[in-house]
Amino acid sequence: QVHLVESGGELVQIGGSLRLSCAASGRISSHALGWWRQAPGKEREFVAVINWSGSIRDYADSVKGRFTISRDNAKNTVFLQMDSLKPEDTAVYYCAARRGDYSEYSNDYGYWGQGTQVTVSS
Repeated sequence: QVHLVESGGELVQIGGSLRLSCAASGRISSHALGWWRQAPGKEREFVAVINWSGSIRDYADSVKGRFTISRDNAKNTVFLQMDSLKPEDTAVYYCAARRGDYSEYSNDYGYWGQGTQVTVSS
């Protein structure tokens, strides 16, 4: 089974940048990976996904042009580079893994990290 461990979340000022990391146990070279976020009182929101090879990426409209998802299969790690951060980006960010095709639906992912808090000051 895949175990995901996240890191990188912290308090950051408006316009700042953060890079979130999510390290997976074992091999994830055949897994799609994604990031979701959830703010207090809100539903979990899709952020970004990347397919097994890294050749296909998709983003939520709210983060497109500001966030970049990438992966390093040799290190079993997925990243989320976040630039030009806004207060509305404040949320707990979760990474997830799914063997096979990528998806924007959270229910398609069977492995989840514990979440890391990102807070953007205003």
